Amino acid sequence: MSTATLTHTAAFARLGRALADPTRAGVLLALRRHPAYPSDLADALGVSRQVMSNQLACLRGCGLVEAVPEGRRTHYRLSDAHLATALDELLRVTLTVEPDCCDGDGCTCA
Repeated sequence: MSTATLTHTAAFARLGRALADPTRAGVLLALRRHPAYPSDLADALGVSRQVMSNQLACLRGCGLVEAVPEGRRTHYRLSDAHLATALDELLRVTLTVEPDCCDGDGCTCA
């Protein structure tokens, strides 16, 4: 088994940052099944198109999604098919959370 490299650590940090925001997490979960247009993602997640644009820019910057031009429109997809599999596996994880630790307003474990 190989040891984690700085590249691996940076990739996990980017993914963690993406998953820490509910809108970005929703985008990644939506895109794991099929590509989508920003307006459709915004409608599905109940956010403005401007918010969606900002979140997609963040995810692009992290290397997690890519924009695919389609004539006058652009759709988005996960940048790597392995990411869909990884997200599916994460959805199968069962966590036991201390009730007083992570209440949705931030983790107080530290």
